[in-house]
Amino acid sequence: MVNIGKICLEKFPLFLAPMENLTDSAFRRICKAMGADVVYTEFVSSDGLIRNTEKFQKKISIFEDERPVGIQIFGGNIDSMKMAAEIAEKEEPDLIDINFGCPVKKIVLKGAGAGIFTDIKKMLELTKVVVNSTKLPVTVKTRLGWDDKSKCIVEIAEQLQDAGIKAITIHGRTRMQMYKGNADWTLIGEVKNNPRMKIPVIGNGDVDTPQKAKEMFDRYGVDGIMLGRAAIGNPWIFDEIKHYLKTSEILPAPDLKKRIQVCKEHLRNSIECKGEKTGILEMRPHYSGYFKAIENFKPYKLKLMSKNSYDELLEVFSEIEEGFC
Repeated sequence: MVNIGKICLEKFPLFLAPMENLTDSAFRRICKAMGADVVYTEFVSSDGLIRNTEKFQKKISIFEDERPVGIQIFGGNIDSMKMAAEIAEKEEPDLIDINFGCPVKKIVLKGAGAGIFTDIKKMLELTKVVVNSTKLPVTVKTRLGWDDKSKCIVEIAEQLQDAGIKAITIHGRTRMQMYKGNADWTLIGEVKNNPRMKIPVIGNGDVDTPQKAKEMFDRYGVDGIMLGRAAIGNPWIFDEIKHYLKTSEILPAPDLKKRIQVCKEHLRNSIECKGEKTGILEMRPHYSGYFKAIENFKPYKLKLMSKNSYDELLEVFSEIEEGFC
């Protein structure tokens, strides 16, 4: 068992990474149904939550069938992060996660996300304040360090544990790497195998097949694996990994009918959460993943990207089935 506070997970749990404009409730529910053990909201600005705008409130709205679900917050101001954690707690998630990993320049310049690596003292103070502001378990998602010369995650993980977090997710790149190059799991393994670490250590980065997931569990001994880009348009990867871990067998890839079925369910979820207009618009980034590598699919993708009503999209899905199935 893997325990995060009072959350009890089976061995080898899989987590859906928080991704801006992608891991909304519609997608989280699909991934949960496909085997994800824990899902997270898109990362939410602490300042945005304090302003109490409709946009940010929607980002932290959750459904019962998502549980366990975490709300991830980010920000560079300690008081704002404390208030944001208190606001997030009112939505009754199962945990609150602090983003110390986002490498995007506009976030980093505010001293938030991976920008916090330039001020470790502040990182630890902020973490303690958030931990003390809520009764929920607090977790952290972070990186190896700022750059290749300052990969300090082994020491930082200990200090974050001492600050009261209940689990840590480590992306195997530095801030300066952004998303380039290969994720380095060596230091993630060092954190996990540090005898002082008592909390779950979750690895993240470049796991996109069941075989890679098994290799990371076996080689580095992590308590869990977080999947991000590999799940976009491919939510069944969670079930595929779990099946492989249990049987060492590769599940057949979903056929086109299955892809259409899941994509339509995802679309319905999106419309249910956001209304027809916004739900359709925010579904569009997912189509490339659902219908990846299908020859001569471009005309149908253009139709999916251009239709503005649910009924019109259902007609396109019917055309796809007639043309390919």
